[in-house]
Amino acid sequence: MSKEYKCFSMELAGRTLTVDINRVAKQANGAAFIHYGDTTLLCTATASEKPREGIDFFPLSVEYEEKLYAVGKIPGGFNKREGKASEHAILTSRVIDRPMRPLFPKDYRNDVTLNNMVMSVDPECNPEVVAMLGSSIATCVSDIPFDGPCAATQIGMINGEFIVNPTLAQKTISDLQLTVASTRDKVIMIEAGANEVPEAKMIDAIFKAHEVNQEIIAFIDTIVAECGKEKHAYESCAVPEELFTAIKEIVPPAEMEEAVFSDDKQTREENIRVITEKLEEAFAENEEWLAVLSEAVYQYQKKTVRKMILKDHKRPDGRAITQIRPLAAETDLVPRVHGSAMFTRGQTQICTITTLAPLSEAQRLDGLDEFETSKRYMHHYNFPSYSVGETKPSRGPGRREIGHGALAERALVPVLPAPEEFPYAIRTVSETFESNGSTSQASICASTMSLMSAGVPIKKPVAGISCGLVTGETDDDYIVLTDIQGLEDFFGDMDFKVAGTHDGITAIQMDIKIHGLTRPIIEEAIAKTKEAREYILTEVMEKCIAKPREEVSKYAPKIVQIQIDPDKIGDVVGQRGKTINAIIDETGVKIDIDETGAVSVCGTEKEMMDKALNYIKIITTDFKEGQIFTGKVVSIKDFGAFVEFAPGKEGMVHISKIAKERINRVEDVLTLGDEVKVICLGKDKMGRISFSIKDVPEEA
Repeated sequence: MSKEYKCFSMELAGRTLTVDINRVAKQANGAAFIHYGDTTLLCTATASEKPREGIDFFPLSVEYEEKLYAVGKIPGGFNKREGKASEHAILTSRVIDRPMRPLFPKDYRNDVTLNNMVMSVDPECNPEVVAMLGSSIATCVSDIPFDGPCAATQIGMINGEFIVNPTLAQKTISDLQLTVASTRDKVIMIEAGANEVPEAKMIDAIFKAHEVNQEIIAFIDTIVAECGKEKHAYESCAVPEELFTAIKEIVPPAEMEEAVFSDDKQTREENIRVITEKLEEAFAENEEWLAVLSEAVYQYQKKTVRKMILKDHKRPDGRAITQIRPLAAETDLVPRVHGSAMFTRGQTQICTITTLAPLSEAQRLDGLDEFETSKRYMHHYNFPSYSVGETKPSRGPGRREIGHGALAERALVPVLPAPEEFPYAIRTVSETFESNGSTSQASICASTMSLMSAGVPIKKPVAGISCGLVTGETDDDYIVLTDIQGLEDFFGDMDFKVAGTHDGITAIQMDIKIHGLTRPIIEEAIAKTKEAREYILTEVMEKCIAKPREEVSKYAPKIVQIQIDPDKIGDVVGQRGKTINAIIDETGVKIDIDETGAVSVCGTEKEMMDKALNYIKIITTDFKEGQIFTGKVVSIKDFGAFVEFAPGKEGMVHISKIAKERINRVEDVLTLGDEVKVICLGKDKMGRISFSIKDVPEEA
């Protein structure tokens, strides 16, 4: 193939997409220097020459590098280099990985890295879409074996109308944020966050994106036709067929079927352990077979389970195809926290704890998105090794945990109250106690109940459920399973997660291991998840806790919000923060003020909160004659006394206004620290507030 630099362009959603091949990074197996509007990325695909030894999976790494120079920023902190990948970058890497991984050969063990470096960001053109397209193009033109191309499109919805590849500004008002990846014929990945979008509308949006993807795939085909390299040969790591034959002679299919047919995960794993030991003993003299025996046993289990489900309609735990595992829910199992709930589905068990805090505790974001600089709702998901009966040290959340947390967060954001209605930052933490399939969806159910337990006035409860898929030789030979457990996820073809309320979808995440789904499969999966979601909401969650608590926990901070004139913010803050800090020191509350004049006072003692609010109201009031205040004598002069009626706010009482009778010395009547009532007389010639003690009405 010629190394001549070539440029290709197409119009995509009203903007120009340009791809340069052989312009930069020529030593990579494949590279695309790609522009969408002014958004610019370098996307590369590289592979090792030889397979990695001792592994039974395809070692694919996807990186999405956010360079802050792309939006004219210098990284904050002492180290002025970009640090570890942000959560947003990790989530974007996952969205690229999920549709591309199934398109590489299943027996390919060479290391492959897809790197996407964001070099410039145009707010009109989302870099995530560009990265997905660039990864596909770079891999397609490379010599790396890949059954592409695939393409991705984002769909927004404003006033019921679909928007293809919405701008950042459009995303802020969109009721839908949908990303769909497709191959030539089928949908291969779906990721969505939605404001209770009806199922039928969601399906239309998915296939609107699929139509656009076909135009992009045709464009990629023209690039590959001119610039694509011949795919290299590779060393296959497939299990020898003669090994499968030998295994079946020792462990007949009926024995394997009996081993995996159990509703208890530990029992099933023990059965497989016994079978594996029997096979290891039988093949002790054959080192070549022993090296791939674990993969062979895995494949044997997979074929057995798939045959049982697809042909016999038998699930490993004996459930019907649409049957959900036993469900249980409870709230308030953890004392003193602001809210807690536990949701159990079979051997999957999640406990979610809710914590409330002032809005100032919202998470600050430092990334490429200029419209989202903070988020007030944070959902964190943890998956410890004990939840699956394993032992390993905790090294913090991995990409899977971050992805599951983001999915639950996206599912719940549409039902949260506005900050004006509920001025709290909210954090939910989902702790996985036990796992056997679809913990992310269980965490959505537990989090909904935990939020209601904490007194968060969510608009509607949200539930989540997952469907699986087993396919045969043809497109119409398949079966969709409701509520898949771990084994059905491992050996099946799909994990289709859908969360929502009674009225619509709030989140979707679809992962598959095959080359795509047809429209009938997607429609059936969405219909089955809706039916299951309704059952979980009505029969389990709403019977456990029907609506949010009327008040937040006694252990949660109390927040009262008032509105002041924005021009008065400086008066409340005071010079170098003197006034606001004085209020905080005296009352022990926390005070947040935004640029609109919304003031939040947070505390645990009502008396102190009321005191702080009163001070703020006094400070922001235009002083008029006749107003009465209670203050403290803070300074005594020959001509009168100064009274502090709010932190940092003083007025003067002239000596003639202290007592009804004439006095010669202020000290004869007042001493420092005296609490006195004063009435406002207006302002003197120097602009100071004038008070009188003697003119305060007796009834005041």
